Parts: sequence; C-alpha cells; structure tokens
Amino acid sequence: MIKLSGEALAGEGELGIDTNKTFSLAGEIKEIHALGIQVALVVGGGNIVRGNTLAKSGMDRATADYMGMLGTIMNALALQDACEKQGLFTRVLSAIEMKSVAEPYIRRRAVRHLEKERVIIFAGGTGNPYFTTDTTASLRAVEVGCEVILKATKVNGVYTADPKKDPAAIRYKKISFMESIKERLKVMDSTALSLCMDNNMPIIVFDIFNKGNLRDLVCGADIGTLISNSEELVKDV
Repeated sequence: MIKLSGEALAGEGELGIDTNKTFSLAGEIKEIHALGIQVALVVGGGNIVRGNTLAKSGMDRATADYMGMLGTIMNALALQDACEKQGLFTRVLSAIEMKSVAEPYIRRRAVRHLEKERVIIFAGGTGNPYFTTDTTASLRAVEVGCEVILKATKVNGVYTADPKKDPAAIRYKKISFMESIKERLKVMDSTALSLCMDNNMPIIVFDIFNKGNLRDLVCGADIGTLISNSEELVKDV
C-alpha cells in the first residue's frame, strides 16, 4: 500500500495537479509493478481542498471533510490516467458512490483486482467525515491484506522534531507505534497508527520526491523510517 499526499501530484505552490509530476510518479509505480509487486494506493486531496483548513475557517466540519473526499477522487482519476498512459491496468475504487467515474469500494472486488495484477487506487477516504486519508490507507491495507504501508512524504523519514525548523533534529531509522503516538511525532494521525499497531501492519516513511526512492525501497534499500510493533528504537548517526 502506497499512501500519497495530494502534494505529490501538485504543481507550484502545492496546489492543483501537475500532469508532468503525476506522469513521472506513474512511471515509478510502473517500475515496482514490473517487479511482480501488487500495488494499491491511497491518495490525499490537500492539493485541491483541505477539509480541516475549511473547518478552521468556520465551515461545518462534516461538509468540509466531504469536500476533501471529493478532492481525493479527482486526484485518483488523474493518477489513473497517468498510470494507464504508462501501460498499467488500473481501477479506482471509491468509498463515495460515483458510478460514472469509479467503481464502488467492495473489499472482495479490490482483492480480485490485485490478483489480476491491476493497480488499484482507493478514493473517497473511508466515506465518513472526521477520518483522514492516513486512516483510509491503514484501513484498506488491513482489509485487502497488504504487507506494508509505504507512507510517501517530502522528508526522508521520521525525525525527533521538524527538520525544517530544527537543524538538530535526528532521524529515526526504526521506531515503535507506541513511541510514535507517545512522542506525538505527527507522521500519521493516532487513529491510523493505532489501527496499524493493533493489526501488526508496518509502515515505512520515505521521501517520494527523491526519484528512484520507491524502487530502491521495495528492492530492500535502507531508506526512510520503519514504524512497527518492535520496541527497537534506532536513530540515525
């Protein structure tokens, strides 16, 4: 399971959809799919609309979250188009029923698509407000039997503090779910982390903006930060 933020598809200013960036990302997905890996994706919608930002400005939270879910569907369709232009067979499965553009999410159908070596893109969040796309990725990964969640970000792992604000921040190579929640590291929301912890679903946080990282990671390179149920805590030196 690859969890992508909306900004992975965005243009300048982290808004909108940059077709070149999206096509390049699809090319990286094609590379790992060619290795025989079943690929599922969840994409956020922050490059189009952020529900929590609208809620903070006074909009009803549920309404704002539904608008955010619609943004994820737009991103999923853009990513599907880019993947198909790369020769991949894809399916968009939406938690919000939208028959004209996507299939409704049905767990057995999703599993069958994976068995047929199709790339599946989960859109529409969980279909419920108050849940993030991080939680969606955790839920869908558990439901369809993924081995790991690859959390694609713009930093190369989980740090003790925000590396952009604190130059002394140290990257973790390995950290437990409990420690991540306890230290409020904000790599994923607590609901998503708890779901992964309860179902023993490891997460690897890595930098998707460094071209080639995705392929190297699935080939076993020591990239990013592993979050798991192991109590082993390893910091970079």
